[in-house]
Amino acid sequence: MNTPTKLTVLRIILTIFILILLLFPFYEIGIQFPKALLGGIYVKVEYLIAGVIFIFASFTDFLDGYLARKNKQVTDLGKMLDAIADKLLVNPVLIVLAIQGFIPAWIPVIVIFRDIVVDAIKMESVRKGKVQAAIFSGKLKTATMMLGLVFTFFYNLPFEWLGIRVADFLLYFATIMSVVSMVEYFQINKEIILPQKEQA
Repeated sequence: MNTPTKLTVLRIILTIFILILLLFPFYEIGIQFPKALLGGIYVKVEYLIAGVIFIFASFTDFLDGYLARKNKQVTDLGKMLDAIADKLLVNPVLIVLAIQGFIPAWIPVIVIFRDIVVDAIKMESVRKGKVQAAIFSGKLKTATMMLGLVFTFFYNLPFEWLGIRVADFLLYFATIMSVVSMVEYFQINKEIILPQKEQA
C-alpha cells in the first residue's frame, strides 16, 4: 500500500471520528462538551473539533491525488478507495447535519441521488471500455461542498457576524453544481448509455 493510498485510508478513519463526534451520546458516559460564546454566538465545541478534523481530511483528498500523480503511484485500488473515501467524507456528514437542522434535507437528497446516477454512468462507461475522467464541474462541486461544510461546522463564522450566509451559499452552489455535473456526465456518455440502433 503506497503513501497516497494510506492517506485515503486515513481520510476514511477521520470520517469515522467526525461521525462519532456528531452522533455519539457522550453525556451517557459522563462526558459533556462545553458551549463556547464567540462574538455573541453560542457554538458547540464538538462541532468545532469535527470541523478541524474535516479540514484535515479534506486536505488529504488533495494531497493523495497530488502525490499519486507526482510519484506515478496511481493504482486501481487507490482510485477505487479515493472515490469511496470522498463520498464517505461528505454524504454522511450532509445527512447528519440535515437531521440536526443545520442544513435543508433536500441538499443530501440531491447530492446522494447525483452520486448514484454518476456512479452508474461511470460503471457503464467502464463496462463499454471507456474510463471517464473527472470533469471540472464535478471538481468544483466537491471543492465548494467541502468549503461550505467547513463554514457550517464553524457556524458560518466570521461571516455570521456580518449577516452574510457564506456557508449556505456554498452549499447551495455545490448542490446546483451536483446537478450540472450529473447532466454533463450524461451528455458526455450519452452514446454509451443510450446506443442508437444500427441502420438497416
